[in-house]
Amino acid sequence: MLIIEIKENESIERALKRYKRKHRNVKLMREIRKRKEYTKKSTERRETIMKAQYREKFLNNDD
Repeated sequence: MLIIEIKENESIERALKRYKRKHRNVKLMREIRKRKEYTKKSTERRETIMKAQYREKFLNNDD
């Protein structure tokens, strides 16, 4: 759980913005979604290889 201490004379909007930024940087939701269901190591490995191949084929195309 993330805890944000509100500084003296800080508005709620600013504190909320800091919370959202921290939440995004921690990647908490990604971890929660990942833990919802179990995936085998071989499946994870295959997905990372496929993502790397996609990146190599489409995103790093300097032609």
